[in-house]
Amino acid sequence: MAQKSGVNSRTLLQNLRDTLAEDGDGQERLDHITQLVSESMETEVCSIYLRRDPQTLELCATEGLNKEAVHQTRMRVGEGLVGRIAKRAAPINTKNAPQEKGFRYMAETGEELFSSLLGVPIQRLGEVLGVLVVQSKDARKYTDDEVYALEVVAMVIAEMKELGAFTGEGEAMTAPHQRAHLFRGGSAQEGAARGVVLLHDPKIVIANPVADDPEIEKGRLNDAIQQLRLNVDVLLSANQNEDKEQIEVMESYRMFANSRGWVARLEASIDSGLAAEVAVEKEQSATRARMSRVPDPYLRERLHDLDDLSNRLLRLLTGQGRAAGDSVPDNAVLVASNIGPAELLEYGKKIKGLVLEHGSVGSHAAIIARAWAIPMVIHADNITREALNGDEVLVDGDQGIVHLRPDESITAAFKDKIAMLTEAQQKYVAIRDEPAATLDGVKIGMQMNAGLMADLPSLPTSGAEGVGLFRTELQFLLRNSMPKRSDLANLYGRVFDAAGDLPINFRTLDIGSDKVLPYLQPEDEPNPAMGWRAIRVGLDKKGVMQMQLQAFIRAANGRPLRVMFPFVAQYGEFKDAKAMLGAVLRNEERLGHVMPADVKVGAMLETPSLAFAPDQFFEECDFISIGGNDLKQFFYAADRENERVRRRYDTLNVSFMRFIGQIADRCDSFGTPVSFCGEDAGRPIEAMCFAAMGLRNLSMRPASIGPVKHMLRKTDLGEARAMIDEAMASGEQSIRGHVMEWLKSRG
Repeated sequence: MAQKSGVNSRTLLQNLRDTLAEDGDGQERLDHITQLVSESMETEVCSIYLRRDPQTLELCATEGLNKEAVHQTRMRVGEGLVGRIAKRAAPINTKNAPQEKGFRYMAETGEELFSSLLGVPIQRLGEVLGVLVVQSKDARKYTDDEVYALEVVAMVIAEMKELGAFTGEGEAMTAPHQRAHLFRGGSAQEGAARGVVLLHDPKIVIANPVADDPEIEKGRLNDAIQQLRLNVDVLLSANQNEDKEQIEVMESYRMFANSRGWVARLEASIDSGLAAEVAVEKEQSATRARMSRVPDPYLRERLHDLDDLSNRLLRLLTGQGRAAGDSVPDNAVLVASNIGPAELLEYGKKIKGLVLEHGSVGSHAAIIARAWAIPMVIHADNITREALNGDEVLVDGDQGIVHLRPDESITAAFKDKIAMLTEAQQKYVAIRDEPAATLDGVKIGMQMNAGLMADLPSLPTSGAEGVGLFRTELQFLLRNSMPKRSDLANLYGRVFDAAGDLPINFRTLDIGSDKVLPYLQPEDEPNPAMGWRAIRVGLDKKGVMQMQLQAFIRAANGRPLRVMFPFVAQYGEFKDAKAMLGAVLRNEERLGHVMPADVKVGAMLETPSLAFAPDQFFEECDFISIGGNDLKQFFYAADRENERVRRRYDTLNVSFMRFIGQIADRCDSFGTPVSFCGEDAGRPIEAMCFAAMGLRNLSMRPASIGPVKHMLRKTDLGEARAMIDEAMASGEQSIRGHVMEWLKSRG
């Protein structure tokens, strides 16, 4: 790339490298950089602003502005032109800065003398660490070459800041990855864990960001790109049997890997003096900045493909990153941006907790975390950028809080909390084999939820009387193609074997909403939670549901079979699904397969409409399971994946509790067994209230059975119902306050 006379990026970077290699503290290095850039670009001013916290920038070095303003001048991200550069992760180039929209005059800096301004973000992998600015008295529009040169310098500053080259005075110059941090997210699974960080995608450290020989760097880059292209070709050839849409996605992936424009931009950065790895990171940072501003989901997905290719290329160039089979520390807390169920299962049960920057309460990662009884926090923004492998971390799944590198007082308090939880669990072991019988002699059935073979060993030790819900979609989600009927039959057969004589409610395939099979063409739906999912998919794609029903029958092999259909909204759907099961049973008998000793057919009540179904539904349904998670979101019209609304509505709201009571009464009038299945069933106070409203069966994760049973065995349901009726007549929105006072009064 041609350079403007006097602004040669490679020369500038080589001088910068020499400056960084000199002895001195972080402040001296920053001061030298501002002097060097100001001289090289022939500007009166060069300033470096660094982030002191997620929302604040601090002036850390300047050549040309008042030195007294260093570490004193601060601004919010988004405030003034410098703040706008940080917020948008994009340069601003203007010959008349005071006339620009959003300009903020900082009197203490003396910058009123300077008209033109060029500022670029100091960023690494999409994270803006600060802003690099040059200013001149002349009304000067900086050239594209000058913008590029400043961006290259900013990239090196970002790499050196990550390495801790700029520690010193001022909070913005605190050594990276050493301070204590508190992350407030959302709770996806309760519990507490203390351990060390295990990054799912570890940071790549680049010790030498400036290249000595561009030709050698371009050779390394081209070797890595050839390997990347070969890997993509192998991936594509291995998946030629997949559906057309998947092949098109992988073809677009290969197109990016062979993009001449992409490679040309990387080589131009190397020619300017950057090491190959930093050139890739520079392009990746620009891609991530574009991703954050693109509203079109299709284009954003394509940019995500390019971002993923950059990650793969960085691993090839550096040899860094976690390899399959690497050992997992005994007290590891897995930290990731997001993670799928197959990736999570590869870590095994050794991990003590899970923290995600994204994720959702209904994701299959969350389901696995519940099955493993490990705390999980979602929406812990920016934790992957701050955490390092081996950092001490405390996960409070009850509050949705993560403490990274906590101080001693926090750690001591957390140890006390874990000790109390451990003591409580020991108390629950003593009543494991006792019935969940209340003080007034009511027996409540206690079942566990499962979805993996790994869940079943905990069945005999949990105190559960059976599996109230066995999720069958995980076996479909963990594969790249539709599972075979024989494979499913073998798996379900092992589930029967593990359960012994205890009953199992097999839920048919519940896909859609947040559960998308990679080998089925996804539907573009504005509201997938209320769209084509669960029983609706099963009735439309009969072949898939028939295959699964055949697998259930063959797995039973003469044992009693219980099948449950999800997301039934009206009687006709249940009737059609039950008829399909009847037809499959007759065909299997005709083929000579062993018939189940008994077949019970149930439905999940997850939509309010089903509670008002015709009487015939309750007469024909052998059992009903209230799917509490979905039922609540539809009852309150509050998306359970939306943190801003899902916490507004209490399970113990008077309206919802009345509704639960009505369902229990209607089922009781027809003699139809009904249970409550979901997160709330595993919360002792909610579970006690459900029992008081008439529910006699609860299904939850195994770790919750002890606490719930303990609560029920100390409760008189008659007294509890009288208290609830009084609370519901009080005119208050929720009965929770009354319940808590009642429990407190009883000690």
